[in-house]
Amino acid sequence: MGTPRESRTNQAAEVVDRLEEAYPDSTISLRYSNRLELLIAVILSAQCTDERVNTETEHLFETYDGPEDYANAPQNELAEELNSITYYNNKAKYIRSACQTIVEEHDGEVPDTMDELTDLSGVGRKTANVVLQHGHDVVEGIVVDTHVQRLSRRLGLTEEEYPEPIEQELMELVPEGYWQQFTHLCIDHGRATCTARNPDCDDCVLADICPSEKGDSEIDLASGEPW
Repeated sequence: MGTPRESRTNQAAEVVDRLEEAYPDSTISLRYSNRLELLIAVILSAQCTDERVNTETEHLFETYDGPEDYANAPQNELAEELNSITYYNNKAKYIRSACQTIVEEHDGEVPDTMDELTDLSGVGRKTANVVLQHGHDVVEGIVVDTHVQRLSRRLGLTEEEYPEPIEQELMELVPEGYWQQFTHLCIDHGRATCTARNPDCDDCVLADICPSEKGDSEIDLASGEPW
């Protein structure tokens, strides 16, 4: 298996350096033109690919304009607009409710604090972090999606299993100036190479420092299961 750096802090720094070189143009892949569209796109992206979300929001954002439109849309109508998205009924409810709150409590503007964002329906810390970072230029934490979760465990940066404790550990390891970019780098590498089921360790820029390297390691540290 690969040999990690002597400390998790050094391991995190090496991971960032190598992934930055491999993915110099790494950035968010969801398409949006304002903060509300960003919020809605991130809500829809839960357990759904960004590619699918972008396909659906292309017509969604042409149909609805502003939080009042979403808040006043009939539930069945909005759900039908989203019917190719996973859990579209629930997500339609979240969007309608969140937009009602935005209209009634925030003068129609997407809020800019973690507490106010996570008070919205369908918005957890991960979604709030994305909206803060890309909608308000506020970086309070690290977005831990499935790619970040998988890679940070495989690379020995954490043994935590759930997003919030993983985020807290990563914030201690990753330099604050890279908190936002770390997520995008992990997403790009997770899609291109370090996939969930069949990672391409032979063509991985991190293989020699990865304690989960397939072929040498018997265990996938992401799942705790044998390869």
